[in-house]
Amino acid sequence: MKSGFKKINFSINNQVATISLNRPDVLNSFNYKMADEVIDAFKICESDNNIRSIILTGEGRAFCAGQDLAEATGDNAPSIDKIVEHTYNPILSFIRNIPKPVICAVNGVAAGAGANIAIACDVTFACASANFIQSFTNIGLIPDSGGTYHLPRLIGMQNTAALMFSGDKLSASEAENIGLIYKCTPNDLLMETVNSFAEKLAKRPTKSIGLTKQLLNQSLISNLSDQLEMEKKYQAISAESYDHKEGIKAFFEKRKPVYKGS
Repeated sequence: MKSGFKKINFSINNQVATISLNRPDVLNSFNYKMADEVIDAFKICESDNNIRSIILTGEGRAFCAGQDLAEATGDNAPSIDKIVEHTYNPILSFIRNIPKPVICAVNGVAAGAGANIAIACDVTFACASANFIQSFTNIGLIPDSGGTYHLPRLIGMQNTAALMFSGDKLSASEAENIGLIYKCTPNDLLMETVNSFAEKLAKRPTKSIGLTKQLLNQSLISNLSDQLEMEKKYQAISAESYDHKEGIKAFFEKRKPVYKGS
């Protein structure tokens, strides 16, 4: 466990970093301090070549209930746009742009910004008792944290509009069925399943995973012609990597490749 953090737990094991939101008394809702620590943890993950996979989860019975309303409504509270600018936009930028896989383990309720952070991750698992709530309109706000970008692309405009307009709760099994998340697991198997998956990715060619992630990001706004050009460019880059050469060598030597992530 890394020291110095108070609002998150941060650890590195088997080349997997785990960032766990740690304000369980308020369902891991975000305030400035926790946001700063999450951003600092992602900076460590970005700069440390020994980290090749990242898990984002929460302590206690919730993943994240979104914004801490006490911070947003108290005396001398920052304006909502300042909160979005300080907290959610940087976190979403790290999740989507860090050239390493980010796996979310939703261990309980994911509401508001918490729901949209969860679905912005590269691969999202949720335990059976978890649920997702686009709760913004319940208090007269609009969805932020990339929700209006990612949700329609994951589940379509009709499903997105219904969930965002109504603020209805969506169970983890329903979320899996409509393609909002990758997999729903039994409660007691969530972290075992996620750790196993994260360790598997940490042993795979990290550079090509990072390039693939960039291509997937670009595919959301690109046309086919531009995407084909980017694939050509990135294929040439990946072909120069150590891991590609190791993969080819291992293929001909009929053995399992040992990737370094470079």
